[in-house]
Amino acid sequence: MRFKTRLRVTFVTIVILPLVLTVLAFCGIGLYLMNVQRGFPIAKPDYTVLAESMQEVVDATDKAFYFLQDQIQKDASRLADVEYLEYVNSQIARKTTYLIVRKENELYYAGNKEAAEIIFPRLPGYQEREISEDSGIYYDELDKFVKQLDFIFPDGGKGSVFVITKVNSLISKHLLRDMFIAIFFILMFTSLMLTRWIHRGVFNPINELNVAMRKIKEGNFEYALQTDAKGEIGDLYRNYEDMRLRLKETTEESQESEKQNRELVSNISHDLKTPITAIKGYVEGIMDGVAVTPEKMDKYIKTIYNKANDMERLINELTYYSGIDNNRIPYNFHRINVADYFGDCVEEVGLDLEQKGIELNYSNLAQPDTVVIADPEQMKKVINNIISNSVKYMDKAQGVIDIRILDEVDSIRIEIEDNGKGIAQKDLPKIFERFYRTDASRNSAQGGSGIGLSIVKKIVEDHGGYIWAASREGEGTCINFVLRKYIELQDEK
Repeated sequence: MRFKTRLRVTFVTIVILPLVLTVLAFCGIGLYLMNVQRGFPIAKPDYTVLAESMQEVVDATDKAFYFLQDQIQKDASRLADVEYLEYVNSQIARKTTYLIVRKENELYYAGNKEAAEIIFPRLPGYQEREISEDSGIYYDELDKFVKQLDFIFPDGGKGSVFVITKVNSLISKHLLRDMFIAIFFILMFTSLMLTRWIHRGVFNPINELNVAMRKIKEGNFEYALQTDAKGEIGDLYRNYEDMRLRLKETTEESQESEKQNRELVSNISHDLKTPITAIKGYVEGIMDGVAVTPEKMDKYIKTIYNKANDMERLINELTYYSGIDNNRIPYNFHRINVADYFGDCVEEVGLDLEQKGIELNYSNLAQPDTVVIADPEQMKKVINNIISNSVKYMDKAQGVIDIRILDEVDSIRIEIEDNGKGIAQKDLPKIFERFYRTDASRNSAQGGSGIGLSIVKKIVEDHGGYIWAASREGEGTCINFVLRKYIELQDEK
């Protein structure tokens, strides 16, 4: 649930729920008060119990009534004193109880003038009713309870004093007390419910995210957070998971890269030791006078030259690998004719293979005018790396390498196949990985840094093509790569 929705629900709950529960509490307490004295099941409702009982009203009225009765017996003339009447009226505890004094048929004093004007015409006359302690008049339509005392003014005029109490304005103290307690518990219940809901829906997920972030800080990328929640909390969880997986992947890639770099340094160091050792040995032989004949001297110098070339190749490979790792291989793409370009490449590598006693077969089954977009120098590196790899692992007395160009409608496929020792099926999917070598022993005759085929794959893919290998142990290996043809669009006429 989104925070905006959660806030709306909270607002509505704070307003509506206490009101609903208060109404229910009022009804429940009212029913209880109406029936608690009758026993259960609920009898016919008597709503008068929701206000103060008539006895409470009478008791409230009697306080003023008895005081005035005593005063009349002691000194009735004081009731002719308006200031005294004001004093007595002000001392009545209930604001809904007040005095009215009548002289003859005229209003002499009123503690509540507005209310007195309504009820005064209906008050009984002098000694019209029998006065007793229990006497009193209840005006149902006015909700007024009245008690009357008659007396004689000092000038002989007939007077009456009335104690009047408004009934329906008096709410039961029991109801007020119970409702106050009910409202207190209603507010507590609403507060606790909302607090628990917000804590469970907001604070608990945030605490879990804090724990997860501490795990990330400590380098633990395995602490996963799963949730089906919607809204901002769900988005935070999913963003955390995306971040965690990305950091985990980046860290693993960084560790793998560091491992590969260490392996590269180790491989290059190992491979440089062999030609350096050979060069030092032959140079020492020349210095010690071992090469005493021109033929032997020529052999020593050629060997030193070849070993220096091996060192240069390794260093160039390392430099090229650095360019691949930083995506800084310089490409100069051109439209090249497939037949002409690969014909030249085969002619160039054929001389080298002939010197090594390896037979080279070439066939081009593509159309003579087939053109591709490629970088000639980088593509030559692809051909040379694949062929040098075939030569490196050639184990037959009569080595054979076949180069075939095949037409595949909108692309061409180049096959370079040898009859070498082949590659095991378990190693075949990994030969294009950086630093991977099938010859774990790393003998000096074969050597290599293990990045030749990874360079080939990178160049082919940068040309928009793809590469794969097929091999059988003891029979040979076939490297296949595909390049898209260049097709010139014809103008519509």
